[in-house]
Amino acid sequence: MVRPGRAGSRHAPVYHGWTTPSHRRKAAEVPSATPAAAPDVVLVVDFGAQYAQLIARRVREARVYSEIVPHTMPVAEMLAKKPKAIILSGGPSSVYADEAPHVGRELFDAGIPVLGICYGFQAMALALGGTVANTGLREYGRTPLSVTRSGSTLFEGTPADQPVWMSHGDACSEAPEGFTVTATTERAPVAAFENDEKHLYGVQYHPEVMHSTHGQQVLEHFLYRGAGLEPSWTTQSVVEESVEAIREQVGTKRAICGLSGGVDSAVAAALVQKAVGSQLTCVYVDHGLMRKGESEQVEKDFVAATGVQLKVVDAERQFLDALEGVSDPEQKRKIIGREFIRVFEKAASEIVAEAGAHGESVEFLVQGTLYPDVVESGGGTGTANIKSHHNVGGLPEDLQFRLIEPLRRLFKDEVRMVGQELGLPEEIVQRQPFPGPGLGIRIVGAVTKERLDLLREADAIAREELSAAGLDREIWQCPVVLLADVRSVGVQGDGRTYGHPVVLRPVSSEDAMTADWSRLPYDVLAKISTRITNEVDEVNRVVLDVTSKPPGTIEWE
Repeated sequence: MVRPGRAGSRHAPVYHGWTTPSHRRKAAEVPSATPAAAPDVVLVVDFGAQYAQLIARRVREARVYSEIVPHTMPVAEMLAKKPKAIILSGGPSSVYADEAPHVGRELFDAGIPVLGICYGFQAMALALGGTVANTGLREYGRTPLSVTRSGSTLFEGTPADQPVWMSHGDACSEAPEGFTVTATTERAPVAAFENDEKHLYGVQYHPEVMHSTHGQQVLEHFLYRGAGLEPSWTTQSVVEESVEAIREQVGTKRAICGLSGGVDSAVAAALVQKAVGSQLTCVYVDHGLMRKGESEQVEKDFVAATGVQLKVVDAERQFLDALEGVSDPEQKRKIIGREFIRVFEKAASEIVAEAGAHGESVEFLVQGTLYPDVVESGGGTGTANIKSHHNVGGLPEDLQFRLIEPLRRLFKDEVRMVGQELGLPEEIVQRQPFPGPGLGIRIVGAVTKERLDLLREADAIAREELSAAGLDREIWQCPVVLLADVRSVGVQGDGRTYGHPVVLRPVSSEDAMTADWSRLPYDVLAKISTRITNEVDEVNRVVLDVTSKPPGTIEWE
């Protein structure tokens, strides 16, 4: 938790080739390795845990590629992905509940190394003949762990007594046959077990959270020692693999990339340009939903940094007409996604026409889709659709392009690292995230030109003051939200006003999957509020959103 009065930092030290929020925790020593031709994959089986994404992140911090799959996926499908290891996440259920998810024994007989965590640990124990019971002796939060086999695969080099983070009611009282108990707590007689012969391991606690002081070291011991993996997934290997795959996919055809000004589309475009050069044309759609000065900055900064071919399309009227009277956020996203595609289709025709009779057709559309976009849109994990990202759930069914999504398996901070590897300037790589649908989803209510202009001014003031205070690198982003369908009474110039509130939403995050509200200094908040209410017509109230994610999302819509 970040202390009040300070913004939470989203920038972490570099370790093993990726940013590592858990740098303060001791990690296992690993050998150097050359990038693999294709990444080995570790599957994280999601049993509904709030930390499933965090487990996947910790695996990636160990320079091993990970993917999240739902517990409902049949074991045969998991094995078809040819994973090098499998991690079973925690979950909210009791293994003895009527509809609790279970793990088939065939998973453990497949010869693939498996690590069970919390619920996954108990499900493994139960499937293999161990004893799990509701003892009534619950453990939640920080708990002392006693390592009983200090030289074991998981715990070698860690202290005999170490703090861990527990969250369980049931407990394993007897390990399955062939397993050695390697750690205990006061209320969990079997807090960890290991079977080196079958490469099966389990821990009752959560090694992925920072409160488990040596948790990253234990995870890396499983990956390197238990599963025999090499730490080969790096920014360099990601770039090399992506460039090779893009060249193979595109061949001699042409591609266009929707450039939004954000880091995601910029890095995606830079990757594709590195792969196919002049076969790529970037299309910047000025849809009227951008922030103040955004269009000018995109044309100046990105072209100067990359030399890419850029086509600018003025489509403000088209988007505003399509959004007229629409307040539902899901519908907004789908409309914006649809109109983007229509603009790209027209731009592709113009590009072909400009190339002449010998020009190759435009068959590919490059998008900066990220892994969190896929997860939140209901893909990849079998989870509910939280919201349709315009580039995932909002694409029209009659899409005429084949997609290139070189960042689809990456989290946001990993994208920044790839951008640095490609040589993009800091002002592009470290830009705060901005949603593809733009300010259209930062207006709660129908979108109009007047409301957009109002929000643009408020947003510009907030960004200007955060920059002046030196806080740009200390927060993940600060959406400014206009509550267009809400009005409140105020007093300005000794008279009654009835204006709109705007919401400041400063957040700190590592990858946008979870976030906390940033504790900005009060004097900065006061200055932003004063300037907005003084300088922006029809706004008479500024409020601060202090909700974490979960339960809220970063954007309001």
